Amino acid sequence: MKVISLVPSITEALFDLGLTENEVIGRTKFCIHPHEKIKNVEIIGGTKNINIEKIKSLQPDLILANKEENVKEQVEALMHDFKVMITHVETVEDNYYLVKSLGNIFRQEEKAKAYNLKTYEVLNQAKINSRIKVAYLIWKNPYMTIGSDTFIHHILTEIGFENSFKDKIRYPEIKVEDLAETDIIMLSSEPFPFKEKHMEELKAFYPGKKIMIVDGEAFSWYGTHIAKCGKYFNELLSEINSFQ
Repeated sequence: MKVISLVPSITEALFDLGLTENEVIGRTKFCIHPHEKIKNVEIIGGTKNINIEKIKSLQPDLILANKEENVKEQVEALMHDFKVMITHVETVEDNYYLVKSLGNIFRQEEKAKAYNLKTYEVLNQAKINSRIKVAYLIWKNPYMTIGSDTFIHHILTEIGFENSFKDKIRYPEIKVEDLAETDIIMLSSEPFPFKEKHMEELKAFYPGKKIMIVDGEAFSWYGTHIAKCGKYFNELLSEINSFQ
């Protein structure tokens, strides 16, 4: 089966499940894992601006898209000519069924089961000592955070954090003043590439708060990625526990 993935984390999952470059024939420019394998796969644009004509020229048997990451009109245009599987992952349970479904489609059931078990193992072992209110920022100018109907929120909650903006939905805009009641401010490495200088800007407002840059992939990449984040989560929680 020839497949095109319009979703970076799903591209990674396909290769983790054992697919080859002969099967994964198209990907977005944001599909960066696993590096050694994706570099040989045709780029069909970005997640929000796919090249439909290029996809047509590749003649895939299946296109994997995502409700949140891809543009509805572009995906619908592809559905006229191709079989398209539209995914939607909000919870850890959703993630389980995504990986299981991919395993079934590509006859890699055992590998899918192993990754799902490892994902739950990683999340069960990554537990914070006490309830901590966290603001997870994904964008700057304006600052944007995450609401309760996002995958990131559910990963934070699984670990034991309390999302300071759990009463919001999607990705609301906030002001610096809205962070006053937050214990820890997490600056994600993606989609906005927060750096040290951005930490310093916020420390000028909140010198007593723990402000840190976190790996956005560890919190937002569904599929098989979290199964590989055990070491990262343990190191992150050790840093946070030492701050308390």
